[in-house]
Order: sequence, then C-alpha cells, then structure tokens
Amino acid sequence: MQIIVERLALLAEKIRIQTEIDSYRVFHGRGRTFPGLEFVTVDFFQPAILVTLFVEPPEQWLDELIVQIHPLFASSNSVLVVQHRYMPNAPSEIVWGELPDLIYARRGNSLFNLHLAQQQNSGFFLDMESGRQWIEQHAADKRVLNLFAYTCAFSVVAINAGAEKVVNVDMSSAALNLGRANHQLNNLAKSKSEFVAENILKSWSRVKKPGPYDLVIIDPPSYQKGSFIAEKDYAKVIRRLPELMPTGGLVLACLNAPELSEGFLKQQFVEQCPHTEFIERVRPHADFPDIDPEQQLKLLVYRVPPSAA
Repeated sequence: MQIIVERLALLAEKIRIQTEIDSYRVFHGRGRTFPGLEFVTVDFFQPAILVTLFVEPPEQWLDELIVQIHPLFASSNSVLVVQHRYMPNAPSEIVWGELPDLIYARRGNSLFNLHLAQQQNSGFFLDMESGRQWIEQHAADKRVLNLFAYTCAFSVVAINAGAEKVVNVDMSSAALNLGRANHQLNNLAKSKSEFVAENILKSWSRVKKPGPYDLVIIDPPSYQKGSFIAEKDYAKVIRRLPELMPTGGLVLACLNAPELSEGFLKQQFVEQCPHTEFIERVRPHADFPDIDPEQQLKLLVYRVPPSAA
C-alpha cells in the first residue's frame, strides 16, 4: 500500500503547483510488478482520482488507504471515486468530494469526454497512449480509417496531427456520438471526420466507400460476444486490408488480450495478408509496467505495399 500512498503524495504536490494536469495512470498493479497489489489501479482525471478494484481487496485495506491519502488532498477540490470492477455491473462510489457534471481526460491541449462512475469504462483508455503518440507521428496528410473507433480518441489525435480525413467506424452509435462530441469539444472541422455506425464484419462495402486509406487503425475489443471475438474474427479484418488501401500504407494493429500473444497476431498477418511487412512493435507506455510483455497491450505496425492490392 505504501507505494500507492507515495505516488498519490506526488500527485497531490502536482495539484498544488499546476493548474492543468494531463490524465495519467498513477499506479498500475495489474502488471504484477508490485506483489500483493495486483488487484488495484489508480488513475487521475482532474479532479478525479479513480481507484479501480479488480478483485475484492483484503479486509480493511481500502479503509486504511483512504485514511492515509485523504489528508494529502484536503486542501484541493479532488474527488475520490472507487470502482468495484469485481462486482456485477462494476458499481462506483464517490468517497469524498463532488464529481463535476462534466469531466474530461486531458492530453496536452486536447480534452475527451468521460463518464466516470456511470459505467465500467471511462471512455478514454490511458494504456493506449503509446498508440496515440505513434498516430501523432504518422497521421499527417493521411486518409485514416479508424476501425472499432469507440469514442474516437485516435481520430482527435490524428486530425490534430494533420490528417487529411479520418473515417471512424464502430457498431455503437452511442460511442460514436461521444466521438462526435469529442471532435466538437476540440473545435475540429466537421469536414475532417466521418462517423459510420456499422458492424464492421458485415459492412465492408460501406467501410470501403470513403477510401482509399493511407493509414488503418485496428483496435477491437478482445472478446465481445455477438460482435467480435479476437481469436476468430481478427483474421477477417486483416484479409480486407489490401482492398481498403490499394495504394498501400501503414497499419496499427492493436490487441488488448493477455491470453493472446504477439505471435498470434503476427501469424494472422502471415496467413491473411502475407505481402505485408512487419515494421515494429510499439513500446508499451511506461505507466503500465508488466512482468510479462505478452500480457501487455500489443501494438504492431505493418506496411501494406501497393502490390498487395
């Protein structure tokens, strides 16, 4: 517990001296680099401190943590939210403070709408920061296809980095509505983005129509019954790449499934799109250490040559 208290003490000092703080993971226990704390993560979305418990903690553990950290934030307007992910519907409780009606993830000059304490996922994945940085470096002047776009954070980053246009595809209209709101929040030109609410595996003609694309982002759920199961469905996306980008381009293939290895994803490319060239695995963000790289978020970069079309 002491390491969490120490990390939060550093956060409290940041709050004291900085007006605006980028959202970040304060403590990552899930990577098993802190024995005995595998069940907890701590995130900061100013002014909210989000403690997520993935299994029920030891008796009195949470009470003791609250007693130790509350004085650190007594003079700030911080809010402590605890999410019990191990319980049905992942309920959240506000331990102290008042959660604003509108709360955002901050990334530099960009803001992203959040729905803390309302559902399991906040609407912004901090562990994908390495992917956002990669997009920032490669999106300029590109026509980008953002598959499984969710709330379209990749799109906001790509447009800010100079993308010609981003087409966001997700089967959830509600998620894409949040994506539109994120674009409006960041004052992005409407002409730079398009939102397609379709089941990707059943609507390739509509996905293909706004193309061709120079850069494709694949960021699916690892297991979403009835819509996408990575182990059997990822291949169906990869085999479509040549027709989506007939003049070639780059692919950022994401896989957030600890049970599936980097080798699994590479094999899908070998079998489904053999002309692609593996470029690199993007290094996971330092805020998310893990004793086993195969358990971490996989971000693989491939080049699709024009000849693959």
